[in-house]
Amino acid sequence: MPLLTTLVDNFNDNVIGPNWGDSYGGATETGGRARVPLVAGAYAGYQTGRAWTLAGASIYLKLATRPAASTGTDVSANFLVTSPVEGTSIGFKYNAVTNKLRLQSNVDYYDAAAIELTYSATDHLWLRLREDGTNVYWDTSPNGSTWTNRRTLATPAWVAAAVDQCALDLYAYRDAGVTDYAEYDNVNTLADGAVYNGSAALTADSSLASTGAVAVISAAALTADSGLDTDGRLAAHASADLTGESDLGAEPAGSDTGDIDFAVSKPTTGWVVSAPWR
Repeated sequence: MPLLTTLVDNFNDNVIGPNWGDSYGGATETGGRARVPLVAGAYAGYQTGRAWTLAGASIYLKLATRPAASTGTDVSANFLVTSPVEGTSIGFKYNAVTNKLRLQSNVDYYDAAAIELTYSATDHLWLRLREDGTNVYWDTSPNGSTWTNRRTLATPAWVAAAVDQCALDLYAYRDAGVTDYAEYDNVNTLADGAVYNGSAALTADSSLASTGAVAVISAAALTADSGLDTDGRLAAHASADLTGESDLGAEPAGSDTGDIDFAVSKPTTGWVVSAPWR
């Protein structure tokens, strides 16, 4: 059961979203607003499908741009929640000819008990419609935050019966005069922020500047004649092969062998020991 409270749009992507699939008469999303043209003799509206519920919900918006009366005698910008029954609706109507804001609960397109206020571009800039299970309330605000109640009415039976069957219709009409438009903004939101996606086509010689940090990994390919310097340590192992005719000398440290004679022969008796060994 989608309550109208959950319908949120600030119109900042300049594309009519899927919630407004029943829009008609040349309505567009332009300059961050829902724009509804007023062409003499033609109706136009920014409209949802018939799938919403007013019972227990609230919905507010900003009437950002109002049409001029010009030479028309019937020129209006409307903010209505409509029922499945033709001509049965509830909401606001701005009359550009009389400069009145009409708070109405229509049956067969009319409410004999409607309340009309002299329109104030400041006090009535924001409009809100809400229902609490007992009553429907019409509120206005200069800023979308501080609200003043302007009318209270016992909830019409159709509001509770038309669950998932209501539509929001932001429509405009003029019977004569110069073509202009009405603009609506900030449905159920005070936020005007937006995210825009951009793209850039780069040719082979193009460059793209960025303030972001870039990590670069580089590699060097060495040819057979290339050199590579390094501060690292190189450990080498060497070995020597001695042939049978090689000489290897060793001298004990601290020994003097200059006065020693060695005779190597077959041992015999009668060894003679001479000085200094006696």
